[in-house]
Amino acid sequence: MKKARLLATLVAGILIAAPASAADLRIGLQDDADVLDPAQSRTFVGRIVYTALCDKLVDVSPTLEIVPQLATDWKWSDDGSELTMNLRKDVVFHDETPFNAAAVVANIQRSQTLPESRRKSELSSVKSVEATGDYQVKFTLKSPDASLLAQLTDRSGMMVSPTAAKELGANFGNKPVCSGPFKFVERVQQDRIVLEKFAHYWNAANIFIDKVTFLPIPDSTVRLANLQSGDLDMLERLAATDAAAVKANSNLTYADAIGVGYLALYTNIANGPRADNPFGKDKRLRQAFSLAIDRDAVNQVVYEGTSVAGNQPFPPNSPWYDKDIPVPARDVEKAKALMKEAGFETLDIDLQIANNPVQMQMMQIIQSMVAEAGFNVKLRTTEFATLLSEQTAGNYQLGRSDWSGRVDPDGNLHQFVTCKGGINDTKYCNPEVDTLLNDARASTDNAVRKQKYDAAAQILNDDLPIIYLGHQAWIWALKKNVTGFVPSPDGMIRLQGVKKS
Repeated sequence: MKKARLLATLVAGILIAAPASAADLRIGLQDDADVLDPAQSRTFVGRIVYTALCDKLVDVSPTLEIVPQLATDWKWSDDGSELTMNLRKDVVFHDETPFNAAAVVANIQRSQTLPESRRKSELSSVKSVEATGDYQVKFTLKSPDASLLAQLTDRSGMMVSPTAAKELGANFGNKPVCSGPFKFVERVQQDRIVLEKFAHYWNAANIFIDKVTFLPIPDSTVRLANLQSGDLDMLERLAATDAAAVKANSNLTYADAIGVGYLALYTNIANGPRADNPFGKDKRLRQAFSLAIDRDAVNQVVYEGTSVAGNQPFPPNSPWYDKDIPVPARDVEKAKALMKEAGFETLDIDLQIANNPVQMQMMQIIQSMVAEAGFNVKLRTTEFATLLSEQTAGNYQLGRSDWSGRVDPDGNLHQFVTCKGGINDTKYCNPEVDTLLNDARASTDNAVRKQKYDAAAQILNDDLPIIYLGHQAWIWALKKNVTGFVPSPDGMIRLQGVKKS
């Protein structure tokens, strides 16, 4: 009898100790993230993972305002040459290393000096960063840089454990240690990234998910099928063609936000031997290619009217958009004339794209359009991370890639087209453009900055190292039992306040 009572007590204890249903969230991503090191990475989906894994000094609100995260407040000096930040005092990294001013200094210096770092151009204006207190840091700039605060809302401002960073060096991405709401558990390339709730997170009271698993599923149809079957709880970048179906499904929730980024084609101008081709050498051929595209038609057909046509790094509704360079109307005859002027009636183009159906559909339409002007486009599909590494290495002629966008205009332009830009895979280099964009960075007067960006836009619209195609809306779909998600124009998935019932 005593044994029976003891067994019953033990069983009851086990039942009480175990949660009724663990709040595990499975999120379908369009691509697999690249290396999970904020200093080295560049993918959009990587940023989504970081939003759960790595807190930043400052964040972006749904209304695109810069708001506190690890920094509680900040102040610029009168001449714009110094930025002082006060830091949270109740933060630790996932390995229990304390977060403080010394950790911020170590992070910024790592991004500036790590040989593999892609953040160098983003932080190029920073002359020094120093701890001016246990929880206060001061950035001293080489010259005023209005874009710095916005850079710190992204990977340049993500804080990783100095202990882990020192131990792992360039291999940090194999076992990332940050200070976000979730800590790293495991990663299987092209399959999953698993994170679990960090008990000592400074804002743990607002985290209601125990585990989050990111699953790269490039096919948007398969992603949606997995959501409908219950294998996913949420997905990002729902295909616009599926929006109506999701809205009509009583078991699902639809959410969207107009993005601040762009859809584009990148031309290999001077990145290695493959740049030695007519399309990379003669801007008239790039102009012809651009004129052969009906951007409005492409965006209407592929994105069901949810995106807008574009020809600049900023969408037409942005205050930074240059209205003197409107989206060009399709003009096949002018395109043919430009090709003839360049000495060609036909030209073969090798175009690399990611292996997702939306991009494939878009590029098949463009392939057909430019064929009328004499361009014979061969589409090559590959994994997205592979596509980016090939572009970095210069192993491409023309590449299709999107940029998620930044709140400050500098983030959509400087690192892509300046001579030493961190993501300048085209290797386009025009000293006049560099001067204009560097001057725009240095001014805190938006009218002056706008003038500089407009002048650069005129040059870039003529040279066309990047052929802009449009501006996409971010679209999410969720199971009805997932609540609290707030869509944001930056496309991120912030899990603060998100619940699964």
